[in-house]
Formats: sequence, structure tokens, C-alpha cells
Amino acid sequence: MKFSAQEEYGIRCLIRIGKYYDLGKSPTIPQIAKEENISEHNAAKLLRVLRLGGFLESERGQVGGYSLSLPPEKIFITEVLNILGGRLYNDEFCMSHAGFSSICTNSVDCSVRSLWQIIQNAIDKILADLTLRDLLGREDDLFAKLNKILEEITPPTE
Repeated sequence: MKFSAQEEYGIRCLIRIGKYYDLGKSPTIPQIAKEENISEHNAAKLLRVLRLGGFLESERGQVGGYSLSLPPEKIFITEVLNILGGRLYNDEFCMSHAGFSSICTNSVDCSVRSLWQIIQNAIDKILADLTLRDLLGREDDLFAKLNKILEEITPPTE
């Protein structure tokens, strides 16, 4: 499994803007591109997707730039990733990978589909509680929160 460049850089751009949020500033496309080491064209494309997704607001002009449309604690990473690229697995996946048939030959009893569903469910549970504020904080705090979430979704071993 891989996350796309759009998801990676989109999250990074959102984090960058979140850092300016606490300072009361709105960074511009050239600033964001430079600080994230990506092209201005790519930054503009990602910021447009995030703006259309409802996470950012843009202001034109001399004092313009991008700002969060919600406080960081109200921006859930699962929603951001869904806008940037969607889920890793969904039910249509099997239909698009059926081979030469219109229906997958393993559609009745498929352990591979079960594997992807279990992984997607675990990812959904982790991301459902993760906010931009969590990603703006200290890495130790993020690890502690992730470990707590993992403990909640992992059955105890005997």
C-alpha cells in the first residue's frame, strides 16, 4: 500500500498552514512551496483541492494568502485524506480488479477482500480520532495518542 504524492504533500501543506494559524498569519503559495520544497504549481493545485474540500480559505491581494477555514482541532485527517485521494480500499476495488471477467472469480469467499477490509477498518478507526491539531503538536504526544487508539482497537492477547 502506498499513499499518493497528492496525499503526502497535501497533508504537509495543511500542516504548514496550521503552523501559521496559531501565529494569526496566512502564508502565500510561494511561501508554502518554498517551505515544503515543492513547485508553486503543485502547491497551488493541492491548495485548491483543500480549499474546495472546505479546509482552507484564500485571500487575494497584497496581504493575501491561505488560512484554515476551521480550527485545527476540528479538521479530521480522515476527511482530509478522503478529499485528497480517497480510501485505500472500498467495495468497488474488487470489481475493478476482476481480471478478464466482469465479476471476480473469488467474489464468493475471498480472503484477500477480507484482509483489505480489516486493514481499511483499522485505518478508519485510527484516523477518525486524529486531527490537524494532533499533527501540529509534539511527536511524542502524537505517538501517545496513536498508541492509545491502537490499544482500543486491538483485542487483548491471551
